[in-house]
Amino acid sequence: MTAFDEFLAEQMKDEEFKKEYEALEPEFSIKQAMIDARNSKGLTQKELSERSGIAQGDISKLENGNANPSVKTLQRLAEAMGKKLKIEFV
Repeated sequence: MTAFDEFLAEQMKDEEFKKEYEALEPEFSIKQAMIDARNSKGLTQKELSERSGIAQGDISKLENGNANPSVKTLQRLAEAMGKKLKIEFV
């Protein structure tokens, strides 16, 4: 277990922290899925930008969690990576 994992486990004991952390999970999941998909294709942000027509700076903001993508943007990114977008309610 890393120092961060230990820190997070300790923080998760606080119910207020845990509630806020879990509320952000969907955003973290989308961000990580975008990064993983891009990396699995061996693309840089610049290459993805060129393929999708979305500015590299905007891709960076999305991956850093500084912007929330629309479904249309996610579809454009998925298409540029040769993937399909799938959204689920579970």
